[in-house]
Amino acid sequence: MEQLETLLSAVPSISIDNSLKTKLREALKVRHNNFPKEIQFDYPNRTLPVTLTGSDCSLKCAHCGGHYLKGMKPLKELKDRENFSSCLISGGCSVDGKVPILAFADELTKIKKEKAINLHSGLVDEEGAKRLASIADVVSFDFIYHDEVIKRVYKLDKTKEDYVNSYSALKKHLKVVPHICIGLYKGEIFWEYQALEKLKELGVDALSFIVFVPTKGTEFANEKPPSPLEVIDVIIKARLLFPTTPIYLGCMRPKGSYRNILDPLAVLSGVNKLVIPAPKGREMAEKLGLTIKRGSECCGLD
Repeated sequence: MEQLETLLSAVPSISIDNSLKTKLREALKVRHNNFPKEIQFDYPNRTLPVTLTGSDCSLKCAHCGGHYLKGMKPLKELKDRENFSSCLISGGCSVDGKVPILAFADELTKIKKEKAINLHSGLVDEEGAKRLASIADVVSFDFIYHDEVIKRVYKLDKTKEDYVNSYSALKKHLKVVPHICIGLYKGEIFWEYQALEKLKELGVDALSFIVFVPTKGTEFANEKPPSPLEVIDVIIKARLLFPTTPIYLGCMRPKGSYRNILDPLAVLSGVNKLVIPAPKGREMAEKLGLTIKRGSECCGLD
């Protein structure tokens, strides 16, 4: 493996202090000691994103505002699924933070007979989690561990303990991959480290990161995403806290030059999966001598 300084020289437009370099070395060592010398790049063209509620969402969250539902196929329009091997099932939330999955249980059960299903569940109770086990192969669960972030971003009268209880209920009954959106609150990073510590206590099978993207027409449209170096510090913390846990960097992150900085650093930080990697991310994997595996579904599905 090339020396870290040489590897970092391939990352454009950054200056990294010695403290972060030390952390990168530690994270990379942990990754090499606990995983095969390989990385998976996912290009999820075999996963069909499906919305149960069309573009409707009662919450109008500050970072989304229902925008991302518009790019999904409404369930009622779902006919020919032959070109897909899996579905990512999502939808708008009710005022209590739940996606109305169980209202569509019969239709989803039919789909599951043919296709793998990854669910965005929102908040659930114990009985709901138990019933989801017969519908989903995996649940992607947005894990928020800060009361003010829940209130200001999601507009919910809920607490971090509601998210802990939902995650714990899901974990009893099926595979669940917690997702942490780095910089979710206006691109600022402060609650994410607490969330990682709590997940360490609760246990995880895999962990996925996404990054706040300022989105036109939303309350946070004019905010900036966190810097790539701030994002990497969170990912390194996760790699060190979860030395044997698969860590993913998902599709939701800023594109363009931002991704060309973030992605190679994420590879250096020890992620196991990277969705739609930038050229510099692929280049870094090659420099590290990693065998590249290619996936065609969303990162929550194996």
